Amino acid sequence: MISQFFILSSKGDPLIYKDFRGDSGGRDVAELFYRKLTGLPGDESPVVMVTARGGHHDGRHFIHIRHSGLYLVATTWANISPFSLLELLSRVATLLGDYCGSLCEATISRNVALVYELLDEVLDYGYVQTTATEMLRNFIQTEAVVSKPFSLFDLSSVGLFGAETQQSKVAPSSAASRPVLSSRSDQSQKNEVFLDVVERLSVLIASNGSLLKVDVQGEIRLKSFLPSGSEMRIGLTEEFCVGKSELRGYGPGIRVDEVSFHSSVQLDEFESHRILRLQPPQGELTVMRYQLSDDLPSPLPFRLFPSVQWDRGSGRLQVYLKLRCDLPPKSQALNVRLHLPLPRGVVSLSQELSSPEQKAELGEGALHWDLPRVQGGSQLSGLFQMDVPSLPGPPGHGTPTSASPLGLGPASLSFELPRHTCSGLQVRFLRLSCRPCGNTNPHKWVRHLSHSSAYVIRI
Repeated sequence: MISQFFILSSKGDPLIYKDFRGDSGGRDVAELFYRKLTGLPGDESPVVMVTARGGHHDGRHFIHIRHSGLYLVATTWANISPFSLLELLSRVATLLGDYCGSLCEATISRNVALVYELLDEVLDYGYVQTTATEMLRNFIQTEAVVSKPFSLFDLSSVGLFGAETQQSKVAPSSAASRPVLSSRSDQSQKNEVFLDVVERLSVLIASNGSLLKVDVQGEIRLKSFLPSGSEMRIGLTEEFCVGKSELRGYGPGIRVDEVSFHSSVQLDEFESHRILRLQPPQGELTVMRYQLSDDLPSPLPFRLFPSVQWDRGSGRLQVYLKLRCDLPPKSQALNVRLHLPLPRGVVSLSQELSSPEQKAELGEGALHWDLPRVQGGSQLSGLFQMDVPSLPGPPGHGTPTSASPLGLGPASLSFELPRHTCSGLQVRFLRLSCRPCGNTNPHKWVRHLSHSSAYVIRI
């Protein structure tokens, strides 16, 4: 049972506000939430907050999630499980993405009437009625206002469901921003299905080059535009195994530590043939999640070899960075950026880069080295010289040293690896049985993508 639901922009502007029980005392509850949120120290705020005793909002619980820069918030006076409300907010976010095409401030502003109609059907007097897309489509009458047509030049981050990055110049469909439930009068709706294997890589490397930590969080995400009743079979790598004790096949196994499946996935063929079978509803869902720690089947995608020379007498700091890409020669990394925190007081920067498409700049107390495209097996370098007059140094005035000065590093890398998975997991096939499609063959798009979550290298 919830009292209010509202959506705030990243700046705290209310986009949607719904009072289900009339016990809120007005819209100032959204402002109260944002004040509490911004008043907390650190970047990560708790998902559950409670107002202090003795005020007008005495004992009110705020439960929220952040999605695409928006805050989805539910409030309640009741002592109910916060996990159930977090699940509800996550499901509402998915519904808004299904009906509006994508979840962002622009689409919410364009589809206010549709959002309120969805909330009226999902919640009645604060009690959940249904969050099933298939059931809601029988009651929702408002049509979505679709965002502007897809453009390659608008892509600046990892695109899902057929939207590749700008550098690859591949965009088989605008499904990433298209509503799943199109206009009832639109007979040209394509029967399409998009399957993405997305992995997030977290790495910590010591200053001597030894690997301290590695972690891969993976998901198989599905976005389906197929009619109800369609059956799907997803074949994974036959050598895929869960846990260290299980080995399959004759080659090196593709191992993960943990795996979980969506409730709609049928696993009767998984143990024998590594096939997932399901009848997906229209919309987005995560078919499978998995995790791998401390043991990658392939080398890390990048190695950094830094060299630091520091002359306190002249205030000159010289940093030489050599970046080696250990991907296979036919693979490549896109949107590579190295972020290196610098000591305070840097007043100038001179640079020598190994290729003309690279660029480097100072900003917010750090060096940013951008490499739009790095081919597997290649090696790139940059020599950076900086003047740091106020930099304190060790004993031995004016003597150059290779010791890292205070405030330098650690370096962090961000990148995207198209058509590559760090765990080695691949989709062998995607087979559809779509009787409602008639003689029309549905379009299938399968993509593999890895990107950095936290790739940190100590200097």
